[in-house]
Amino acid sequence: MKINFQHEIKIRVRYGETDQMGYCYYGNYAQYFEVGRVEALRHVGMSYREMENQGVMLPVSEFSVKYKAPAFYDDELTIKTFIKEVKGARIYFEYEINNEKSELIATAETILVFVDKQTMKPIVAPKNFLSIIERFEVVK
Repeated sequence: MKINFQHEIKIRVRYGETDQMGYCYYGNYAQYFEVGRVEALRHVGMSYREMENQGVMLPVSEFSVKYKAPAFYDDELTIKTFIKEVKGARIYFEYEINNEKSELIATAETILVFVDKQTMKPIVAPKNFLSIIERFEVVK
């Protein structure tokens, strides 16, 4: 199912997230994308906690990022999270990070897999999640 959903959240680069040159350390971007993803799912109507309580985990199976420009200490960043597709056991996300000047500084993609919490084996996306997300389905 192709999805057309976008969510935005703002994050400020903290001093401890920068390196000696004042640049935001590249490893922090994965956490920024995670914040975007968690809040996007919460906005849709399904939190990670709810899924885990229902016996479903959602680990990342693929992560790809492209850095276009640096972020610096105290920059306010806008993380845009796009849910693009739910297919079988997988959910596909894309991300953009823009700085205060609306300059694109990073893009990323992740694929997460729905897994049974007991067996840790992939499962088809839960029906209750599909019923929530289908309102954003791209109709062909």
